Amino acid sequence: MFFDPETWVAIAFVVLMVVFGYLGVFKKAVAALDHRAERIKAELDDATRLKQEAAKVLADYKARSAAAEREAADIIANAKSEAERIATEAKAKMEDFVARRTKTAESKIALAEAQALADVRAAAAEAAVQAASTILSQSVKGPVADDLLAKGITEVRQKLN
Repeated sequence: MFFDPETWVAIAFVVLMVVFGYLGVFKKAVAALDHRAERIKAELDDATRLKQEAAKVLADYKARSAAAEREAADIIANAKSEAERIATEAKAKMEDFVARRTKTAESKIALAEAQALADVRAAAAEAAVQAASTILSQSVKGPVADDLLAKGITEVRQKLN
């Protein structure tokens, strides 16, 4: 039994464990493991805290993004209503302008018609007077003719004007 290598390995192992126990290697190993466990726990706590902060920042970002989208939608709605109002005003102004221009053109046309009618009447009166004076001067002679001619011209002018 003392000649088996397994026995000597077992004896060496027991002796090594006793020496480790005497030197305090087990206490140091346990202390190192405890220290590592505390460090890991601190890192986990720090990671949890960072995760909560990130969640708060994300929630804040989402709230700001939603507010910005609402504000953009409000701005767009206001711009559309303003554009519609301006278009309505421009249409009303254009219709008013066209109505005024039409009325002005109609009044100018009426004035031109009245002037043309007056010109035609004056030309007709002048032609009638010329014709009457030519006819009367050829058919009647003397002071009676001059008197008749003056009366006829006056009468024709009154009737045509």
